[in-house]
Amino acid sequence: MSARKRRWSWALYDWGNSAFATTVLAGFFPIFFNEYWAADVAPQTQTLYQGLTATVASIVVMLLVPWLGAIADRRAAKRRFLGAFTAMGVLSTAALYLVAQGQWGWAIGLSIVGRIGFFGSVSFYDSLLVHVASPREMDRVSALGYGLGYLGGGLLFAVNVAMALKPAWFGLPDAAFATRVAFLMVAVWWLVFSVPLFRNVPEGSPRAGQSGWRELLSTLRQIRRHRPVWMFLIAYWLYIDGVDTIIVMAVDFGMKLGFESGNLIAALLMVQFIGFPAALFFGWLGDRIGTKHAIFVALGVYAGVTLWAYFLQTVMQFYLMAAAIGCVQGGIQSLSRSYYARLIPADRAGEFFGFYNMLGKFAAVLGPAVVGVTAQLSGSPRLAILTLLLFFVAGGWLLGRVRAPEADGEAAVL
Repeated sequence: MSARKRRWSWALYDWGNSAFATTVLAGFFPIFFNEYWAADVAPQTQTLYQGLTATVASIVVMLLVPWLGAIADRRAAKRRFLGAFTAMGVLSTAALYLVAQGQWGWAIGLSIVGRIGFFGSVSFYDSLLVHVASPREMDRVSALGYGLGYLGGGLLFAVNVAMALKPAWFGLPDAAFATRVAFLMVAVWWLVFSVPLFRNVPEGSPRAGQSGWRELLSTLRQIRRHRPVWMFLIAYWLYIDGVDTIIVMAVDFGMKLGFESGNLIAALLMVQFIGFPAALFFGWLGDRIGTKHAIFVALGVYAGVTLWAYFLQTVMQFYLMAAAIGCVQGGIQSLSRSYYARLIPADRAGEFFGFYNMLGKFAAVLGPAVVGVTAQLSGSPRLAILTLLLFFVAGGWLLGRVRAPEADGEAAVL
């Protein structure tokens, strides 16, 4: 099997699972929760519930994934764990179709399970990068995954939006039923486009090792001895906090400012389709100016967007903010993944990426909780979103102190 086929099969998983990130996490779930499942709940409490939903799921992933990653490396079981988390995410997303109006408790429960499936699967998906790309290829291959994710997730999201806005065109009775059908479509989309990875992407051979917990402790000791690894992990934890929180709370923020749900959906679609070429561009930019410098560019944009959000007044300004985010969101995610992949041993990628995603999810514990609690106490969504500026500044400052070699050589032929 050609290396090119392996890379594209790996990247297509991003095309599939990104439908969950767009239609469910960022798009329909926040709106449907506020206007359908929890319509009788106070607005500030809606925000708190959504923030805590993300927090609970992230805590579970944070505790499970590093331990499972150690087991997966020892048994060469990354794809098996990836399959288990994928099944969890697919089934719980499909089950959202069954949740009736007012049943916000069921919606929260299924959303938590779906998020665990999604974020748990991402950790094992990320760890397979070292099996499909050499260090000099990683920026481009990682960017390909994120780029296809934005395009694939955006295409299905566009269809789902059309269904919700014009249900009669699709033979559906109303927008609420169309939204429930959209959850089913996401589940099928995710499942179908995961197949090439399971058929074509290899992983390393089983290796001798200790039990999962002892292996985990061994990894912790290795991380502690390698200053670039733990310095980068702390920096990543801080700045990805702001990135993930903006992804999951942006629609709720816009609703609290009084913007129509149709305008918010349009902004999300804009992010998706800008994100596809932008992610590929950042893969190229990382090759040209260095991966870390390209991450700094993205962090600068995020800091500016956070300040901008505090003073935001009009829908047009919200669109411009969404466009700015779309230009850097995929870039900072893909380059962070490829930068970290260069720092770690390939034969322990599962457990090392378990820690990587653990910190990412711990950030997702802190960020939405900080925004939700600040909004609850202050009554100001603007002040709540401004708290994220601290994470971007602190993360960038620490990243500047990471000393690690950049990849050399030619980019991958995708």
